[in-house]
Amino acid sequence: MPKSKASPGSADGSASEQRRLQMVDIARLAGVSVSTVSRALNGSELVNAETRQRVAELARSLNYSINFGARNLRLQENKTVAVVVPFDAKSRQHISDPFFLSIVGSIADALTDRGYDMLLSRVDAEHLDLASHWFDSGKAIGVVLIGQWRHHDQLNEMAARKLPLVVWGGEMPQQLYCSVGGDNVLGGTLATRHLLQTGRRRIAFVGDAHLPEVWLRRQGYAQALREAGVPVDPALELAAPFEPGVATGVVREFCAAQQGFDGVVCCSDVLALLTIQALRGVGRSVPGDVAVIGYDDMPLAAYCEPPLTTVHQPVAEAGAELVEALLGQLRGERAGPRTMPVHLTLRDSAPATAS
Repeated sequence: MPKSKASPGSADGSASEQRRLQMVDIARLAGVSVSTVSRALNGSELVNAETRQRVAELARSLNYSINFGARNLRLQENKTVAVVVPFDAKSRQHISDPFFLSIVGSIADALTDRGYDMLLSRVDAEHLDLASHWFDSGKAIGVVLIGQWRHHDQLNEMAARKLPLVVWGGEMPQQLYCSVGGDNVLGGTLATRHLLQTGRRRIAFVGDAHLPEVWLRRQGYAQALREAGVPVDPALELAAPFEPGVATGVVREFCAAQQGFDGVVCCSDVLALLTIQALRGVGRSVPGDVAVIGYDDMPLAAYCEPPLTTVHQPVAEAGAELVEALLGQLRGERAGPRTMPVHLTLRDSAPATAS
């Protein structure tokens, strides 16, 4: 017997009616028509960007669920993945940051190899949930987000909505979303142990531990100090942002005020280079007076002066891991966190023996 159409009292009919009522509510709150709400939620360019954003925010606040099943025929050929690089509204860290360029390039290569297209976008790091727009509008089949920033809770909310999402970052407690990232605790531990083994005892930490990946690196830093019987000194920790234009001044002030340290673990190669520059500005040599270790092992690390000892992140392999994790979700597979190995690359800024 053929299936009858859903009656108003059926489950399908009830869900449809609920969506219609929610759309009416959104239209009333936004001060626009129901048809404008419908177009905005579908990403239509006929609706201006400000209205689309306002409608999307209201939809999220009302837990509005778009009926993707009704659009399956139109979307089944979609081969686009949204790659979203958040920006901090205060520091405005540029997408030209060496780490961003490297990992976005790695993801682009991995998507191309598998026959997918990439849609590159930015969202405010205070509103990571805006990254869901590309999926909600049907323009992308899933989202790869570069970094957890400060809103682990928003990422969990997106995962709870069953949004196909993979995040470059560290594994955090009570995590619902899929993350792929280097072993941040191990990276912080390896860098600090190396400095301790070369006789350094007053070791500073440069990086904003409010960010999940940096927090994990700081865990490794503190663990290595405790293992060696060296107390963790909060005065030797600097919450410097990644963006060079903002970080330069605070790093210079720190190096001028804190003259007693003989080693530094920095949470990016760029921060390490700024630290070396600041140390020279106050008359301290690297590695003679202070040994400096960076993080990421970007190509520039090998060509600065002195060449930079740094924690190598598997950025070249990261793109394939992130893309495979996302495609696995689209195949219905369970999306667990993936932690990739890191290692220390020794160069002249923190050589194997103290100078």
